[in-house]
Amino acid sequence: MSTDPQGLDTRAVADWLAGVSPDAVSGTFEASLITGGKSNLTYLVTDGDHEYVVRRPPLGHVLATAHDMSREYRVMAALATTPVPVPAMVALCDDVEVIGAPFYVMERVAGTPYSRASQLEPLGPERTRLISERLVDTLVELHAVDYRAVGLGEFGRPDGYIGRQVSRWKKQLAASTSRELPGMDQLVAHLDAGVPDSGEGTIVHGDYRLDNALVQDDRITAVLDWEMSTLGDPLSDVALMLAYQGLAELNPGSGALVTDAANAPGYLDRDAVIERYSAGSGRDVSDMGYHLSLAYFKLAVILEGIHYRHAHGQTVGTGFDGIGDAIAPLIEAGIAASR
Repeated sequence: MSTDPQGLDTRAVADWLAGVSPDAVSGTFEASLITGGKSNLTYLVTDGDHEYVVRRPPLGHVLATAHDMSREYRVMAALATTPVPVPAMVALCDDVEVIGAPFYVMERVAGTPYSRASQLEPLGPERTRLISERLVDTLVELHAVDYRAVGLGEFGRPDGYIGRQVSRWKKQLAASTSRELPGMDQLVAHLDAGVPDSGEGTIVHGDYRLDNALVQDDRITAVLDWEMSTLGDPLSDVALMLAYQGLAELNPGSGALVTDAANAPGYLDRDAVIERYSAGSGRDVSDMGYHLSLAYFKLAVILEGIHYRHAHGQTVGTGFDGIGDAIAPLIEAGIAASR
């Protein structure tokens, strides 16, 4: 009987990898699932001499554009020559016949993805502050990369990025709600009316937060989960990181709401994050209020979609009961940020 984790045929991966990179495999692969759910599936694979991480799309029917393995692989491969810490890419397989879906293999990087304040608290306030400072500094480094010089000139369309984001998330909201959301019309009207001019485009991660990075010895050893990356407005990355931070503050102690790492003593507060990013990047952050409004809107739409699916019996597991109650505070925070 196979002991492979669901979604991964280790023999097939080993045979394919040996064919494209013979020195990469020296024995039988064993694998374990690192992260699952409805995001991309991540596995730790080892033959005793090598340790790799394999990423593939979720099981079942998914939109290729939402779980584009080649996109993740491409951006991390491009960043390998920059100061941005990313795992070394080993190989990309776009032949769905190998395991039933595209996948890529990368080297394993040591580190911890801190998602909870309870994980950071034993480190103490000084180390926690240092980690949060380095998270901001790494974002500064990412936004300083010359995307054309690293071969990502066609990776996205920076012009009009924010306007397209507003339109996209409005459509998502329309498709995932069936109830009145007080304040939502006001927030949307603000976003429609105040779209800032397109600034200098950069590589944007699209989901930047502490638990999408690995930390070891108080250093950021790797930034992971690049499935939302593109070329766009860099302030959108800063704002979404701050919106996750605000989500933690609005819902203290709620294990269902992504991450509460920012609630740990010593973690940089919102003003300190903005000040450090502005000082490090030299960018004008005067439009941050708009970007924060948009980021809170995105999170509200995401959580409303989860609430909608839960209300229709389409979620699996526990921890969804309080999701719907978290949306009104996000809308209020988005309106407050607009002021």
